[in-house]
Amino acid sequence: MLYISDISTDPYFNLAEEEFLLKRCSEDIFRLWQNSPSIIVGRYQNTIAEIDTDYTSKHSIPVVRRLTGGGAVFHDLGNLNFTFIQNVPASGPASLDTSEMFRRFTAPVIDALRSIGVNACLQGRNDLAIDGLKFSGNAICRYRNRLLMHGTLMFDVSKTDLSKALRPRPEKFIGKAVKSNVKRVTNIKEHLPDRNADIAWFREFIGNYVCSHLEGITPYSFTKEQIWQIENLKESRYTTEEWNYGKSPAYSFSTARRFPTGIVELYLKTKDGIIKDLDIKGDYFFTRPTEEFIRQMKGTPHTREDIQKKIGTLETGAYFAGIDSEDIVSLFF
Repeated sequence: MLYISDISTDPYFNLAEEEFLLKRCSEDIFRLWQNSPSIIVGRYQNTIAEIDTDYTSKHSIPVVRRLTGGGAVFHDLGNLNFTFIQNVPASGPASLDTSEMFRRFTAPVIDALRSIGVNACLQGRNDLAIDGLKFSGNAICRYRNRLLMHGTLMFDVSKTDLSKALRPRPEKFIGKAVKSNVKRVTNIKEHLPDRNADIAWFREFIGNYVCSHLEGITPYSFTKEQIWQIENLKESRYTTEEWNYGKSPAYSFSTARRFPTGIVELYLKTKDGIIKDLDIKGDYFFTRPTEEFIRQMKGTPHTREDIQKKIGTLETGAYFAGIDSEDIVSLFF
């Protein structure tokens, strides 16, 4: 088994590396890695419905889609991620028992935490908790005879950023995507006897403990050629709006806001992340017909950057008298 301790904190690169290790390598792998502040959404989630786009835009928090299922999670440098990748039987009952997989792959982490007095346990099928408070979410995906399971370890994560960046608003969205399950969370650091312990110490501790309990483990570093391949995958998939937003399932969205000059109600439907249908109602004032505005907005990707760019080319004051263009942008989210 190879042990990879990554120094990159680029979420785009790190998620691309996960795919590279799963699909283009043949060895069993144990990996530790960290991301700078970012939101990582599940493979089949509706990205827009899971995040507070105002907050992520203001704080330049990247949003990246991963290969595995489950809900959206917030990462920062107070969080440590761990990954196990193993070759598994191509068929048979054992290969389909995800509960057993979660138990097996999280066991070394639970044992490590219990060895330093942290009462960690597997809660439900795929969460790790301390006294009922979640500190780790785990997810699985499979590619041919390769199985990947990865999880978070909240050591000293900013709960403020977590709660503000992840703000599902189910009353505004209607769709078939998997919604994140908001649960009470805790940081591991809060349960340590030594409250001065930092993430660098914790990372070294987890790495040493798990490696010492695995047979035949070997530290591994990527070649220049492999890094180039990961960078190429990052640019072709993980930095693209098509992957991070466009893979969201079809959904509808509606909102209404009262402005000093009137109420504006907005209704839209998307497919593959593109606005396919749009309707706007209200008692606002205008000098140019709303139908004209609607025609120009259809076909625009439903991301804040694209909406801002498109609206920046339009004379919004003529369509919505007395309403700032940024306020019009906010209506789409």
